Amino acid sequence: MRLGWVIDLKLCIGCNTCVLACKAEKGTPPGIFYNKVLEKEEGTFPTARRIFIPTRCMNCEDPPCLDICPTRATHRDGKGLVLIDGKKCSGCRACMVACPYDARSVWDGRSSYFTDGPTPFEQRKYADHVPGAAQKCDFCVERLDNGLRPYCEQTCLTSAITFGDFDDPNSPVSRALSSGRSFRRLREELGTRPNVYYLA
Repeated sequence: MRLGWVIDLKLCIGCNTCVLACKAEKGTPPGIFYNKVLEKEEGTFPTARRIFIPTRCMNCEDPPCLDICPTRATHRDGKGLVLIDGKKCSGCRACMVACPYDARSVWDGRSSYFTDGPTPFEQRKYADHVPGAAQKCDFCVERLDNGLRPYCEQTCLTSAITFGDFDDPNSPVSRALSSGRSFRRLREELGTRPNVYYLA
């Protein structure tokens, strides 16, 4: 099993719905984003255009974050997903330095969105975040365990995001890559073999 994403850059409109949906589903504190949408301008006037590039953990096949973790908090689960066990994380941030995709964050355990303190929703959600531990996109693993799709894919307004198993030739991601359109992976030259493909 080789799980990952195909993101169609022609369909992404930069609405950031995936970013907000992820924040709501995961209840991430201020400054913690498991998804980000980068913007890039291509071409020259009068044919210049802006493209949007959704990024997240790349679930690399050769992830530099995995071997550098001194406590083995960063690990692979039975599905092959690169995950973090916050209770094992020492907060050394070596994985953050090693990750070439800026996909990891650390919460200080104090900040919340409102000056009067966290709302009941925040109190409930923040209990899932270990202060001082590295955290990142976990591919909505609890949703996958229940037969559901990752929340960012489910809420994408234009269906630009597709998640699935690249080892299954009939999966939506495999069909997308075999469509004949060109694709690329970010920072492929580093040899991490990321499992997020972008259709040009």
